[in-house]
Formats: sequence, C-alpha cells, structure tokens
Amino acid sequence: MTVGIVMLVHTALGRAEQAARHWAEGGCPVVIHVDANVPRKTYVKFTEALSDVPAVIFSKRFRCEWGTWGIVAASQTASELMLRTFDDVRHVYLASGSCLPLRPVDELIDYLADRPRTDFIESATTADVPWTVGGLDEERFTMRFPFSWKRQRFLFDKFVALQRRLGFKRRIPNGLVPHMGSQWWCLTRQTLTAILQGPDRREYDAYFRHVWIPDESYYQTLARQFSTNIESRSLTLSKFDFQGKPHIFYDDHLQLLRRSDCFVARKIWPHANRLYEAFLTDPAGAMKRTEPNPGKIDRIFAKAVERRTRGRPGLYMQSRFPNEDWENGVTAAPYSVFQGFSEIFENFESWLGKATGSRVHGHLFSPERVEYADGQTTLNGAIGDSAKARDYNANAFLTNLIWNTRGERQCFQFGPADNQDVIWRMSKDPNAQISVISGAWAVPLFRSNMNFMDIRKEAARLQKIESEHLDVLRSPYAKARIRIWTMAEFIEAPMEPLQGILDEIGHTQMRRLSEVPKMVDLTGFGQFLQNLKNQGMHPYLMGDFPVALGPEPTQASPRKPYLVR
Repeated sequence: MTVGIVMLVHTALGRAEQAARHWAEGGCPVVIHVDANVPRKTYVKFTEALSDVPAVIFSKRFRCEWGTWGIVAASQTASELMLRTFDDVRHVYLASGSCLPLRPVDELIDYLADRPRTDFIESATTADVPWTVGGLDEERFTMRFPFSWKRQRFLFDKFVALQRRLGFKRRIPNGLVPHMGSQWWCLTRQTLTAILQGPDRREYDAYFRHVWIPDESYYQTLARQFSTNIESRSLTLSKFDFQGKPHIFYDDHLQLLRRSDCFVARKIWPHANRLYEAFLTDPAGAMKRTEPNPGKIDRIFAKAVERRTRGRPGLYMQSRFPNEDWENGVTAAPYSVFQGFSEIFENFESWLGKATGSRVHGHLFSPERVEYADGQTTLNGAIGDSAKARDYNANAFLTNLIWNTRGERQCFQFGPADNQDVIWRMSKDPNAQISVISGAWAVPLFRSNMNFMDIRKEAARLQKIESEHLDVLRSPYAKARIRIWTMAEFIEAPMEPLQGILDEIGHTQMRRLSEVPKMVDLTGFGQFLQNLKNQGMHPYLMGDFPVALGPEPTQASPRKPYLVR
C-alpha cells in the first residue's frame, strides 16, 4: 500500500515537475491537475516533460479561480482518477505545485501506514475558530455568490449587502453541519470514496457550488459525515498572515522548515534554489524521523505578524505606517515637556540638565528654529534645526527625535507661541511627562518693551491658544503624565512641584544641590495683570495674583528641606 499525491498546478510548472518526479521516485503515484487558465502550449510542454514518468498522469482541466467551485471540481476529478487507476493507494494526499516535501517520501508512507484508518483534515465549525478574514463566517454557507470576489469585487459586495438587507438565506442540506479548515488534506480511500460516490453527492455538490471558498469547506464538512477517525490537522505546513494571505518560504527559511519536522510545506518561492536542493536531493538527511510539530515555529510566525502589524514601539516606517491610535507605542522612550518654567526661572535649562543628567533643549517647536541643547544645529539621525522641515510633519519630527535619542532622557520647553500640531500626539503618549505652569507666557510680555496695546493683543492670542491646549491635556483621551499649576499657586511654593518632577524623571543619586533655579523678578507683575484687565483683556490662566506682589517666593523658606534625588 502507498500514498497517492493529487497535485493542483497553475504556475511555476518547472518546480511542479521537479516535485512530481520526487514523489514518483519515492513510490507515490501522482495525478496532476493543471489550471485551464494555463495556455495550451505551456500545458502540452509540461505533460511532455513528464511523459517518461509512468507514475504521473494528468486529469481533466478546470478553471480554478480563487474562492470558486472550480478548485473543488479539479480535486474531485483528480481524486477519482487516482482511486480508479492505482488500486494500491490507501491514502490520497492533496498538494499544490508550490508544495515542497521536507522529509523522505518513504517516511510519509510509513507514517500513514501506521495509521491506516486516520484522516488528516483540518475541520472545525465557524463558531469554534476565528480563522476567517473578511467578514463572512456563517454567511458563506447561507448566501449565493454569483460574482467573482477578485474580478468583480464591487458587484460581489453589493450582492452580499442586498442579501443581508432582504434577509435571504439558503437552506443547508439536512444533516450537514458546515465545517471549515485548510484546503490541504490527506484522506483514506474509504473516506474519499464515500464522499465522491455517496448517494447525496449531487445534492451536496449543488449546494457547495454556491458556497464562498468551497475548497475550504467541502471536504472538511463531508469528512465529518463519513470518517471514523479524524485528526483535525493538516500534514502540510502552511502559515497565513493577519490578512489571510499565505506566508511564502524563501531560502533563508531553511532551518525554520527543518525545525517544523513537517512532511510538506507550502508556499515555496519558485526561485528558492537552496530549499529545493536541500530537500529534494538529500533524502537521507533531509529531516529526522519524528512526529510533525509545526507548533514549534508558531512563536516565530506570531512575532513576525506582531512586528508587521505593530512594529517596534515608537518606530514609524513607510511599509508599516499605522492608523491613528493603532501604533505600538506613540514614541520609543520617556521624555519630559516643560511649559512656563523657562519663563519663570532664570537658566532653567542648564539647571535641569545639571540636576537630572538629561539632555535639556529649548523650545523645539519655536517658530524661528528648533532650539536644540547647547546651540546644536543637528541632532542624532541628521535631524536639522529647520523650522520649515520640522513643520512639514511635526508629529513625525517628535517621534523621530525620541527614536534617534533613545537611551538618553530628552527634555524640552513648550509654550503657546510654539507649533501646536503636536499637542494631541504628546497628550496621548504614555511616555510623555508634561508639566505646565499656566499663564507663565505673560512674564516675557511683562518684561518686554512693547507698546501696551500690542502686549494686550498678544496676551489675548497666547491665552486663547494655551486655554485650548489645557483642554486637550484635560481630555479623557490624554494618557501622558500631566501636572498643571496656575502661575499663582506654583510660585507660592515652587520647591515641592520641582521635587516631584525631578523624582519622576528618575534622578536616583541622592545629593543636596548647591543651587536652586532662581526665579525672575516679578515685582509689579500683579499690577501688569490688572492693567490688562483695565484694558478689557481678562488674564485668568495665571490664577489669583495680588496687585501688590510681596517678596520673591524663592526667598521664602520652604515647608520641607529641598532634597533632590
């Protein structure tokens, strides 16, 4: 007794010829079905190339468009020819022209000889597995599909929608419970003849002729009717990506395929010369004799799917640019944003860098230029300081900067005068630590030499921008670590907020700083705000500021000793 191979071929006929010879030389008769879409001249040349192999014959040709009945008809006709021509066939193995035997043929024959009554076919109900990709589960068995999904996609979708709207449902033949699974099966002669010669075949064929993708449900359903022992798995290693498309194996997958211990794998790239040479010309050492276990490489495929769909945290590339909120991490590493601090404290950036060991930039999103730390004009990854280049895609600029400087904490200043396009990106980023002293933008105006009417106009503009910014930061969609103080409450006791910010950045070396950031002179600031009010502009974001400001808050004794970690 032996195993018969039914091959469905539609492309790469040279590789199909090579595989067919390998099967036949191993003692397996082969019946080949060539897609009717293959030109007659090419088909004849293919048959002539295999005319010297008696164990290889060809079946009647059908057009095999994906998702249609032609594929089932092709396998039926080829299987009938196999059973009728080769009496010593106990199992029939369905394969494709892109399938590659991974182990010596005699091992497959021995393996199936030890299991003479076992059918290997993946078979499960749609309610039990989430395999289907495309939205048609039970509906593929209850609707009609007269249009090609590939060639007539618009009509296909419209007809499906019409049937849903009308509530149309086909009747499933009595006794049938639709099952689905891999197209590639290995059935015993008894089960296969029962399917092909059963008294209800005409009714079953008429029903499945209008099922969508029947090659994944016809045998999978009927095998449950006639088989006495089903192992719901395929002996062919085939993997699919998140879109339902089959993975293609290339030369660099050689060791991966060896680790699977499977008998057959698909789809093999036609130009994978190394794979064909390794598995078809070295039968003695191709694989070790063991139970097929494709699960051993499932972890690798799962990682590949995750990398393709989610990518690395904070990395955006042209081949995997995610939809909004689908990204695997908005940015690659934690960073800190300070709003209002450089306006209130003198030399705040140099003090913060000394206190934390981080790289502290100025206003990275200022209108004039990108203010890198230490006056640099270019940062890691050749990111320049051009405001025009940055503003072409401000969000990408931020994610690129964090990606290219990962391993070093980045801190930068932000304010209502800066480019506001990145507000939502930062607020929804769990890596962002955002500290805001609202209303601090008024300090530079207070200390400027501008005309008061110009000051009033600019203050109204900046306050409106910051108010909208604060609404974003207080949004339920915000995921950043956000702290907001009004200017009045911050300068009343600045030490505790500063301590909390530094602790969160992660400065772990405990020492007492020799200096603290010095606050700018705010004498007369309260009267400045009152003057704005008197001119009809209400500066409310600063909090309740007295008109007569007392001693500078930095001179007041803090309630706690100022220890910085």
